[in-house]
Amino acid sequence: MSVVREPAVAGRFYPADPDELRATIQNLLTSAPISDAHPKGIIAPHAGYVYSGPIAGVAHATLRGLRGQIRRVVLFGPSHYVRLHGMALPSAEQFLTPLGRIRIDRAAVERALTLPFVVVNDSAHAREHSLEVHVPFLQEVLGDFQLVPFAVGDVTADEVAAVCELLWGGSETLFVVSSDLSHFHDYATAARVDAETSRMIEGLRVEDLTSERCCGFRPISGLLQAARTHGLRVRQLDLRNSGDTGGPRDRVVGYGAFVLEDSAAELTAEHRGTLLDVAAKSIETALDEGHEVPVVAADYPERLRVEQACFVTLHVGGKLRGCMGSLEATEPLVVNVARNAYAAAFRDPRFGRMTRDEFPRLEIHVSLLSRPEELHVTSEEDLIAQMRPGIDGLTLIEGARRGTLLPSVWKSVGTAREFLEHLKRKTGLATNYWSETIRVERYTAESIGRDLE
Repeated sequence: MSVVREPAVAGRFYPADPDELRATIQNLLTSAPISDAHPKGIIAPHAGYVYSGPIAGVAHATLRGLRGQIRRVVLFGPSHYVRLHGMALPSAEQFLTPLGRIRIDRAAVERALTLPFVVVNDSAHAREHSLEVHVPFLQEVLGDFQLVPFAVGDVTADEVAAVCELLWGGSETLFVVSSDLSHFHDYATAARVDAETSRMIEGLRVEDLTSERCCGFRPISGLLQAARTHGLRVRQLDLRNSGDTGGPRDRVVGYGAFVLEDSAAELTAEHRGTLLDVAAKSIETALDEGHEVPVVAADYPERLRVEQACFVTLHVGGKLRGCMGSLEATEPLVVNVARNAYAAAFRDPRFGRMTRDEFPRLEIHVSLLSRPEELHVTSEEDLIAQMRPGIDGLTLIEGARRGTLLPSVWKSVGTAREFLEHLKRKTGLATNYWSETIRVERYTAESIGRDLE
């Protein structure tokens, strides 16, 4: 057994001098925006610090409040130098960087080795930079913790997810996936491709990730699958490339910083109240000025600037007065709430424009939507079996037709079959219609509401 895994890229990817390294990391961390994230995991890039350090710093800065709480870090990085069929752990007891030694959690290693696709392979770790470049960040931010480093080769998302489940733990365990994004496009192409990849990651779209989009697509896919299981959301924190940080723009590498967190825990009562205030103000201002008034996202807390879709439903005197929304997260939540509140009051084709007399009796409800997850179904009966009454909103897509029902509709239907029939009618399909080309997406919604009286 090798006692210590020696640093392989100190002096090349990051400074070898401890003082210089610590100062570099502190500068990268303090340059990152203050975050209100509550991470269970992060995704961060692994190039030399001069290129990817600013973006990696944004991801690691979300951990600043977790010193003393995180006692174990499960670190995944793609194997660049050794072809692996499976995932490799080192035999070492400790992982060394210029900032000192970090213990490897041998108990966790032994548990992981019970999985048939996990092996010990020191060669896979000897030169691997994808893991090493993150350890100094983690040392500086978290202090004392134990490490479980996996070099990831040819594995499935299910296999990576199985490792995550085995080591999931509680608030003491953090997952870190090391991955760059696209490689060697021109600047404009990389920006477009990486933006698409970011939406896939935030949407937990495991099936769409490929090696062309991100070199760590296998560990990312497995962690996203675990996020689905545990009801976590993924949020992009930064998206740049080497053309932004230190290199030429004709041939760049993409970098993204993401956080995995419990979305329900991070939306406070104050956040909810602010969103309802924004919805009411959007309608009232439009009544006074006669047109939609844009909301400036920068004026609101970070959580409300996260891209998230919503629906706004209006009632007057207990009767529906308007409902408009969006299924895709394409703009900051606070902007989406304001826009949909205006649309529900003035653009719902089922109703006329709201009047000033109605406003004092207005009831506002905002449904905050999770990222949609595509359901893989083989038949109508299979879909009904997968539906979760009272929980799921569903979107039905057939050719150019698209219809959705919010989870709140379950209050007025008795069974999953009735919900589906109602959804088919809304989509413009017969209640007995089914085809192999139907696509179904599932989402959940958190509802907040207030009467203005």
